[in-house]
Parts: sequence; C-alpha cells; structure tokens
Amino acid sequence: MIQKIGVVGAGQMGNGIAHVAALAGYDVKVVDIDAERVSLAKGLIEANMSRQVRRTLIDESEMLAALDKIQFGTDYATFTDRDIVIEAATENESVKREVFKALAPHIHENTILATNTSSISITRLGARTDRPEKFIGLHFMNPVPVMKLVEIIRGLGTDSETYQQVRDLAISLGKTISLSEDFPAFIVNRILLPMVNEAIYTLYEGVGNVEAIDTGMKLGANHPMGPLELADFIGLDTCLAVMQVLYEGLADTKYRPCPLLVKYVEAGWLGRKTGRGFYDYAGDVPVPTR
Repeated sequence: MIQKIGVVGAGQMGNGIAHVAALAGYDVKVVDIDAERVSLAKGLIEANMSRQVRRTLIDESEMLAALDKIQFGTDYATFTDRDIVIEAATENESVKREVFKALAPHIHENTILATNTSSISITRLGARTDRPEKFIGLHFMNPVPVMKLVEIIRGLGTDSETYQQVRDLAISLGKTISLSEDFPAFIVNRILLPMVNEAIYTLYEGVGNVEAIDTGMKLGANHPMGPLELADFIGLDTCLAVMQVLYEGLADTKYRPCPLLVKYVEAGWLGRKTGRGFYDYAGDVPVPTR
C-alpha cells in the first residue's frame, strides 16, 4: 500500500503532483537538483493552495495540514523510505534515464518507479531501470490540481500488483483514470499535439495570424483556449518533444513538427515560462508575436 510519495522535479508538474498528494493526506518529499527551483517550490504550492482557499475549494486548516506534509530537498538519498517515486523531469528521454540511474542506489527494492512522461515509451524507459516490473507511466495533466484526468500506461514488463497500487493511488487523489496502451504520446497527446502542430502550420503558411487562429478555435470549436495559446501554456519545447516522439515512433509524415515550432524553440521562445512564444507576456495582457 502506498503511503509515502517521492517526487522528482520541483517545476510546474512536480509541484502540482506534490500539491494534490499532500492534500490527499500523503507524506510527500520533493527533490530537484536545482536548489533555486527548490527554494521557490514551497512558496508556489502555498500560493496555489491559498487560491483554492479563496475559492472555498479547501479550507485553511486543510491547506496548513497539507503544507506540513511536504518536504523539499536536493538529495535523492531522502527517498530511501518512499513507497513510490514519481519522476516529473523535463520531457527528454536521456534526462529521464539519468534520473532513474541516479535514483537506483537510494530507493528500496520494492519502491515503485513512475514517470510523468507525456509521450515516451514506458517499456523502453522501464527496461533501462533495475525494476521494469515495478515501472509504470502516470501521466498527470497540467495544471495538476485542476485537471481531473490521469493516464496510466503499463509497460510490457509492468506487473499487475504495480498497476493496481498506482491505480488505487490515482483514484485516492480524486482523479479519473484513462488506461492507455504504450504507444507514442498515449491517448491525449496523440490527439491534442497534432492539432496544436497543425495550428502552427496554419500560422506558418499564412492562412491566419495568431489572433485569428485562436479566436477561430475558441469561438468556432468552443475550445476554452486557442491552440497557440495552449502551446505557450504547455511549453513549445514540450510540444516539439512530443511531436518528435510521434514522428520518429510512428514514421508518418503527418506528425512532422512544423518548422516554425522548431524555429521558436531554437530562439528560446518557449511560451509563458520564458515570457515569449506565440504571445509576448511582458505586459499585463499577452500580445501576439505574429
């Protein structure tokens, strides 16, 4: 039974996972090799929980109890007592492999390893660890405290006990489960990211500008956020990484990343997190960059 949770990564996804786990009563430890990010993490989680208090989604006593259940650090050695460790590092396979390699000496032989990857093969990642039978995909949606869905992906080697424990964990966090087979980008991103990529092609080919494309999809398809605005929210580097996984994994030209997406990533215009992508976020109101 899972009671103690470790989270690798104090960024947006890692913070969100720690947030919902602590509110659900779990003992949580968050580790990130970036000390500056760790120092910012607690304040970000507290600010997000305070917003929930203001919206009467939780009360202040729940927030204080949850914050008390989260510990932060930079050393994987603190994970020795964890029942599960959830990796929420950047969407880069080599980075994730290095994380699992570094974790191995510090976790118990029965500890479950889960990855929050949004696209990379669970079977391939698990095979590079010392416990493919205890390795599983647990893909939370962003922002984690708001989005209700979690994709669970079993690798070829994942055993039934691991799946059942992780399934029970996701349900205890108040999430709805979508079980996906281990194919590139799974279910949600297999559908969503090609739409975003096509929106970028539409911009690239001059069919419409940023405002026209986003307004068209918001009002014409009743989407809560336009695809280019969504790309900025996800992070253009993440969008590109997912499209590359689809393109390489399925060998179909319909998944070819748009050259404009590649150019923006090369420029470091990654969306909201860098202050500029398809919109410029320097002012009070985001302004289209094309």
